[in-house]
Amino acid sequence: MSTEENAGGPEPGGACPFAGEQPHGSTPYAHYARMDTLLDLQFPLSAADTEPGFIIMSQVKELLFKLLHEEFTTAREQLRKDLVDEALWTLRRSARVQQVLLVSWETFSVLSPVEFAEFRDVLGSASGFQSAGYRRLEFLLGNKRPGMVEPHRGSVMYERVLGQLREPSLYDEALALLVRRGLLMPPEDGGGRDGARPYLEGPDVEAAWREVYEDPAGHRDLYLLAEALMDTADQFARWRYTHLVTVQRVLGAKPGTGGTEGVPWLARISDHRFFPELWSVRSVL
Repeated sequence: MSTEENAGGPEPGGACPFAGEQPHGSTPYAHYARMDTLLDLQFPLSAADTEPGFIIMSQVKELLFKLLHEEFTTAREQLRKDLVDEALWTLRRSARVQQVLLVSWETFSVLSPVEFAEFRDVLGSASGFQSAGYRRLEFLLGNKRPGMVEPHRGSVMYERVLGQLREPSLYDEALALLVRRGLLMPPEDGGGRDGARPYLEGPDVEAAWREVYEDPAGHRDLYLLAEALMDTADQFARWRYTHLVTVQRVLGAKPGTGGTEGVPWLARISDHRFFPELWSVRSVL
């Protein structure tokens, strides 16, 4: 229920919709979603007018990372159980979340270099590079780079990030589904690959997806899955590129926050694509 539904108060002569028992010092709405706690988690360290917005939108992004992690984990488990239709519906939801995440860069892009400089020093060594939520998301989707665990060593999230590195990715489960459908040969050792190792593209995987695309009617659910995964990968490619352009606009060629490279690093990672054979197969169809 939206807050607007009750913005005008109760109808004349009617009862207040919140007239029942309420949590002490709160409202049912605030209590349910812990809104009082959430809204008390912003602590600007400068007098800059734009720092509160920077903090709030950084927190919003972390919440969206968490939501996407929940959705992609659900989709992964659904594929593992051969519930392809259910996974498609989950990926449909996640696509909407990705759209919101992408738009969130708009609030950062309007920061002028002067405005950002007013509070940049108080960030100290803090950097989005250290986001455990984003790192777990990358690992969950299949971009396994063991070295990226190190920035989290010593933090309370270290074990979660490390655990995510070792778990099968969403793409691993999609490929396992292709094996069960007879489109892809199982691993020679029968045990699957080490989940913590970087994924290596393979012509056999591209050939399996090519078979799906060349007979979309005969492989209807796999065809829809391929396109749903491409939607996911496409949105992440846009996210990275928009991140790059936003940093260029705000920082220029200066180093990034926390001593990171900034634009050069972002330019390199913007070339990465999740689910690589779904991209390469387009060149042979």
